[in-house]
Amino acid sequence: MVHRNAPLTETGRLRLARCVVEDGWPVRRAAERFQVSHTTAARWASRYRQLGVTGMSDRSSRPHHQPRRTPATVEEHVLRLRREHRIGPLRLAVRCGIAASTAHRILVRHGLPPLAALDRATGEPVRRYERARPGELVHIDVKKLGRIPDGGGHRTLGRADGHRSRTNGAGWAYLHTALDDHSRIAYTEDLPDETAPTCAGFLVRATAYFASLGIRIERVLTDNAWAYSKNTWRNTCRDLDISPRWTRPWRPQTNGKVERFHRTLLDEWAYQKPYTSDHERRQAFTHWLHWYNYHRPHTGIGGHTPASRGTNLSEQHI
Repeated sequence: MVHRNAPLTETGRLRLARCVVEDGWPVRRAAERFQVSHTTAARWASRYRQLGVTGMSDRSSRPHHQPRRTPATVEEHVLRLRREHRIGPLRLAVRCGIAASTAHRILVRHGLPPLAALDRATGEPVRRYERARPGELVHIDVKKLGRIPDGGGHRTLGRADGHRSRTNGAGWAYLHTALDDHSRIAYTEDLPDETAPTCAGFLVRATAYFASLGIRIERVLTDNAWAYSKNTWRNTCRDLDISPRWTRPWRPQTNGKVERFHRTLLDEWAYQKPYTSDHERRQAFTHWLHWYNYHRPHTGIGGHTPASRGTNLSEQHI
C-alpha cells in the first residue's frame, strides 16, 4: 500500500527507475521530469537495479530493534486469556498488568476480532449470510409480551401501583413475526397464544401478505418449538408449497434476523413510551410497522429501507 503522502505511485516509481536504469537518463533529469528530489530518484533507481519491479513497493517503517515492545510471554498470556475467557482489552489489561491500549494492540497485531463480532456460545467469528432474492427464506418466531392493563402499567403508575395493576391478570400478547431474509420486510400479528393451529393460521395470512407485495415464500425457518414440530405446521407448509426448515437445537443465532427485529420492536415501539392501555399500544404498532418497512433506514442492508429491496411494492414512497 502506497503512503498517502508519496509523490509517486508504484507505477510512477517504475517509470522513473526504467528511465534511469534502462534508458540512461541522468538522475537529476529524471527527478525533474517526475517532480521529485534527486535523492528520491536515486533511491528508486537503486532499488530497481537490486530488486527489479518488486522493489517499487513501500517498505515497513517498523524498526528492526524494539527494546520497549511487550515481551512475548506477556503477549502469549493475553492471547491465552482471550481464548479461554473471551474478555476485552480492559479486563485483559487488569489481569496482565499492562495498559488497556497495549492489550488492544496485541489483539489487533494477532488479528483477533472484537468481541462483538464473535459468537458468544463458541467464540468463533459470526458467519453472516443473506439470501439472494425476496421470499427465498422467511424467518418466523414468536415474542411473548405482557399486556398493559387499562390505566397503564408500572411505566405509567410507578412500580407499586403498576404491580397491583398487573395482578389483575392482563395476560400476555404473543407477537408472531414473519421476516424476509433478503429484504427484511416484516409482517407481525398480535395473537392470543402460540399453539399449532394459531401458528399455522398466521403462516397462511403471512403468505398472503407477502404475495400482495409480489413475494412468494419458498422456505420458512423456525425454531424447534412444539407448535412448529406438529403435523398441523407441516401440512400447512405443504398446502402452501413452502419448504419448512428448523434451526439447530440451542442455536438461536441461526434465526438471528427475526430475533434482532423483535429487539428493535421492543426498543422502538413497545417500550418507546409509557402507554395507558394495551389498545393504545396496539394502535401505535400499525403505524410503527409501516414506518419500519417503508421509511426506516436499515443498517443491515446498507441504510436502505426494507421496501426498497422488495419486488413490485406499491406505496413504497408514501
